[in-house]
Amino acid sequence: MKKIVLVGAGSAQFGYGTLGEVFSSPVLRESEVVLLDINAKALKTVEETARAYIDSHDIPTRLSATTDRQQALRGADFVIISIEVGDRFALWDVDRTVPQQYGIRQVFGENGGPGGLFHSLRIIPPILEICRDVLAICPEAWVFNYSNPMSRIGTTLHQELPDLRLVGLCHEVASLERYLPGILETPYDSLSVTAGGLNHFSCLLQVRYADGRDAYPDLREKTASYLAHVPGASDYLRYYSQTGKFVQTEGVTKIDASVMRSGREWVERTLFRFFLETYDLLPITSDSHFGEYLPWAYDMVDHRGILDFYHYYRLVLANAEPRIEHGTRERVVPIMEALSGGAPIREAALNIPNRRYVRELPDGLCVEVPARISDSGVEGQALEPLPKAFAALLQNQVGVHEMTAEAVRSKSRKTVVRALLADPVVDRVRGLPEMVDLMVRIQSPYLDYLQ
Repeated sequence: MKKIVLVGAGSAQFGYGTLGEVFSSPVLRESEVVLLDINAKALKTVEETARAYIDSHDIPTRLSATTDRQQALRGADFVIISIEVGDRFALWDVDRTVPQQYGIRQVFGENGGPGGLFHSLRIIPPILEICRDVLAICPEAWVFNYSNPMSRIGTTLHQELPDLRLVGLCHEVASLERYLPGILETPYDSLSVTAGGLNHFSCLLQVRYADGRDAYPDLREKTASYLAHVPGASDYLRYYSQTGKFVQTEGVTKIDASVMRSGREWVERTLFRFFLETYDLLPITSDSHFGEYLPWAYDMVDHRGILDFYHYYRLVLANAEPRIEHGTRERVVPIMEALSGGAPIREAALNIPNRRYVRELPDGLCVEVPARISDSGVEGQALEPLPKAFAALLQNQVGVHEMTAEAVRSKSRKTVVRALLADPVVDRVRGLPEMVDLMVRIQSPYLDYLQ
């Protein structure tokens, strides 16, 4: 019997979704699952719903809920983290708009740029505390992180807690399964695919047909005519306004053909298109995420598409009615199965510490690469040498990640300013110390530790 701890389980979206996955697993359904959250009221709701579901479906999973982290972690085999701090969207708005007010042309502000730094400064300390407890109480446990900014969290934790068995998971790689079959007119299972880079800053590096032929020439030729007309956030928002129905987008591997087109082309993909044409590489995510890392992205992204995505995402989370459903969609379940003695699997993208997997980047940096998972553990796949132009863009982020970790470690506002100055997105100096002071005040108490 395995013990699985869900950290942040008071979020019905995370708690219900993960429980449904575990209940569906023939390997894990007899496990002990512990729901852990600091919000006792939200936690109780999830627990009561889960117990009713277990009873009505005669599921052998042992379930408990607690706000006591040390109690929850005792004997844990797997710890799944999906947390945010404070009012997620209110803080996110501050991350995005305050740096823009100071003249920094950043995109989106969740993972890269100044917004990504302040998001990191809020969320890394509590995740560090959780993981320190893991090492003290259940040091052999595997920790799966869903929280963003994924690569900055991972890099800091790998530096601070090198013995931690930490894996980061993200949904963006599902875009390859969603689009490649339509572009190449070939089932996804017949393609050999390799992607890599940094989280939300990864590209498709190789794609081959079943007979071994390089499929990238066909991909470059056909992508424009296909993706220019694929529905995006503007279409989903318009569809919702007309029908009152939401379209599932996160992690899905099929395009919903019922979505009505808004008439806009390359929705949230104008930067995506430029990158494909200029670098000959297909990004695995869209403008809102990919553009966060590039100082020139502000000129190229589809700003309307990004704003529509943000608006639609908020609507989905505000109006969705999470429920427990049987079925496996999250990749963490087959990963836990493989680690528990099930059949070994290959994952298209995991966020793990670099061990010469990406030779152009330093060891210890959290990179996104394919990996093999078995009961022996997680083994990343070493990538072929990256195209030099793409490698140069990734290398620009090394100092950003290092300085983010240093800012958390030093608890120093001066180091936060230095971290901002290391970021290629930041092209303004005047007012940065003032901006940091303002962000600390607005985002109190989460940044109060910065002195």
